[in-house]
Amino acid sequence: MFVNRISLRHYRNYGSLLLEGLGDVNLILGQNAQGKTNLVEALYCLAMTKSHRTSKDRELISFDAPDGAAHIEAEVQRKYGNLKLELSLSPQGKKAKINGLEQRRLSEFVGSLNVVMFAPEDLEIVKGTPGVRRRFLDMEIGQVQPSYLFHLQQYQKVLLQRSNLLKQLWAKNAAGGDMLEIWDAQLVEHGVKIVKKRKQFIKKLQIWAEEIHKGITNGGEELKLAYVPSFGEREEEDEAVLLDKFMLKLSQTREQEIRRGMTLTGPHRDDLSFFINDREASVYGSQGQQRTTALSLKLAEIELIHEEIGEYPVLLLDDVLSELDPYRQTQLIETFQSKVQTFITATGIESLNADKLKGATQYRVHSGVIES
Repeated sequence: MFVNRISLRHYRNYGSLLLEGLGDVNLILGQNAQGKTNLVEALYCLAMTKSHRTSKDRELISFDAPDGAAHIEAEVQRKYGNLKLELSLSPQGKKAKINGLEQRRLSEFVGSLNVVMFAPEDLEIVKGTPGVRRRFLDMEIGQVQPSYLFHLQQYQKVLLQRSNLLKQLWAKNAAGGDMLEIWDAQLVEHGVKIVKKRKQFIKKLQIWAEEIHKGITNGGEELKLAYVPSFGEREEEDEAVLLDKFMLKLSQTREQEIRRGMTLTGPHRDDLSFFINDREASVYGSQGQQRTTALSLKLAEIELIHEEIGEYPVLLLDDVLSELDPYRQTQLIETFQSKVQTFITATGIESLNADKLKGATQYRVHSGVIES
C-alpha cells in the first residue's frame, strides 16, 4: 500500500496543499504549531473518516473555507490497482468517494487506506485509562473488519437510548418495562459481536506482539495480552454462550443500573491488560518497559494488518521517534525500512537517528506551507 499523492483544501491551517512523488520514507520537519501533525492527521482522517485528536469535525475545517468544508484527497496504490479517495467534512456531515463514487456508508469507505498511527499519546495505551485501550481496539479492528464498525455504531446508539431510559425509570421510580427489554436485546445482539471480534483480534495480536517484544528485549521479557470483559470469560468466543452471559449480567445489575442511570455491563466497560513476565505492566512496569510494550503493539499492528489484508499499511509516526531512546528508534526504523511507506514528523533531523534515515524524502513546514 502506497500513497502516491495527497491533496488538502481548507484543512486546519492548510488553505491548499498538493504533495506528489512521495517517497518510501517521508520526513515532515518544522517547529511546533506549523502544521506537521495536521498533515499526518489528514492521512489518518482519510483512512478512518475521523481524527485521532478530536471528535469535533468543525475543528478540522479552516475558518476561511469558502464552502464551509475541508477536503482531503489521495491517490493510493493497492495491490489490486490504484484508488482515488476523497473525504469532505462539513457541519452537515461527511461525504466519502472511491474513484468518484460516493459511498452510502462511511463504514464502506474505511479500509480503502490502512494506516498505523504512532503518536506520543499512544504510550498511554499501556498506562492510561481503559477508554484509551478500547479506542485502540476499535480503530484497529475497524480498519480490517468493516462489519465491526457497523456493530460498534449500532451498539453506541442503543447504549445511549438505553441509558436515557434508565434515567427516566429512576426519575419516575419505576421498576422497568417492556422498552428496557427491547433495548437489552439489541444491546446484547451488537455487544456480543463486538466482544467476539475483540477477543479474536487480541489473540492474533498477541502472537505478533510477543515475538516482537522478545526481539526488542533480547529475549529478556515475555509480553502477554489479556482481554478483561465485563461479562463472561476472557477466552470464551461462542456467541450463544456470550449472549446468555450478557443477558444474565444485565438482569443481575438492573436495579443498580436504574439507580445510577447508566449501563454497567458491556463492551463499553471492557479493558485490555498487558503483562511483562507475568507482572502487570501498568502497575509494575518501568517507564522503559511501558514504552517498549507500546512499541511492540504498534509493530505487531503492522504485521497483523499485513496478515489480514495481504499488504502492509502506511505508518504514521507523529513526533514519536524523539520520545524513544536510540535503541528503540533503531528497532522501529529497521522494521519499516524497505517494507512500509512511512511519514515521520519531527522538529528537526537532529532528534532522529539520521544515519538510519538516509535517503528519506524531506519536507519543511512553515505556517501551513510545505517546501521539499
